[in-house]
Amino acid sequence: MFSKILVPFDVSVPSEKAFDIALKLLTGKPDVFLHVLSVARTPEIADDVGTEAELEHARAYYSGHFGALSRRAKTIGVEAAFHLRVGHPADQIVDFADELGVELIVMGHRGRSGIERWLVGSVARAVIDHANCPVLVVR
Repeated sequence: MFSKILVPFDVSVPSEKAFDIALKLLTGKPDVFLHVLSVARTPEIADDVGTEAELEHARAYYSGHFGALSRRAKTIGVEAAFHLRVGHPADQIVDFADELGVELIVMGHRGRSGIERWLVGSVARAVIDHANCPVLVVR
């Protein structure tokens, strides 16, 4: 049914589960592709130097994780690409999904309490509200 899936990945247990579910959805199907996106948040007021420094730090942080995920995907015959962006996670996820033309976003949800969600918002909620494709949220 789906041949191109995007998994936002932040090294959390829910994002690991989302990755595993995306692999299951793609396993054994021809011509499928998995995109994994990590987003480095920048301070509200950032210059180009600060943004580039954040990106380099994020590259170093995620590189080991991307390698492990890539090996897991390859062992079951799923081709995966790993991407890193800087900005607000929900905005970057929605924009990147549109750019790639993905058919499904599979993402984790941390399950914050009502007050935490009210104070900081929910990336999953924002993606659900603004994505132009189906969104599967994993807890």
